[in-house]
Amino acid sequence: MRVLVTAASKHGSTGEIAGRITERLRESSIDVDYRPPSDVTRVDGYDAVVLGSAVYAGHWLPAARDLVTAFAGDLARRPVFLFSSGPVGDPPKPAEDPVDVAAIVAATRAREHRVFAGRLERRRLGFAEKAIVVALRVPDGDYRDWSAVDAWASSIVDSIAIRDLRP
Repeated sequence: MRVLVTAASKHGSTGEIAGRITERLRESSIDVDYRPPSDVTRVDGYDAVVLGSAVYAGHWLPAARDLVTAFAGDLARRPVFLFSSGPVGDPPKPAEDPVDVAAIVAATRAREHRVFAGRLERRRLGFAEKAIVVALRVPDGDYRDWSAVDAWASSIVDSIAIRDLRP
């Protein structure tokens, strides 16, 4: 079983989530390649794909959306697991799914989409991003739930293992 893990990350937090998923898959003896979407030139040769993106202003980053556009047909022919990262605060805001996720789920025929809370460090943000954070009144902090990420990675392993047992 060979799996591609790829995620578009603007400030590194989503990349760290993808890295954690990669580690958990490898611990389960799955052959995993981890790379940013801009380095993905094909998805054939992979039995499954985990694709994620940071979410800004309700949308996935262009690199992740471009990957879906380029490889939608190939992605739809294998198990795809999607994740978004971005809500921050306690409780995490915004609570709703990213605007473009429904279309991405449909294009890839993804088995699942998960939303994970992100990390907020104002010093890394641009002016427009800071304005949004001020409007939402969200304090800096790391809101990622690593046990939730680990549990989801385990569910992917279980799903892939069940697929392998089918004739």
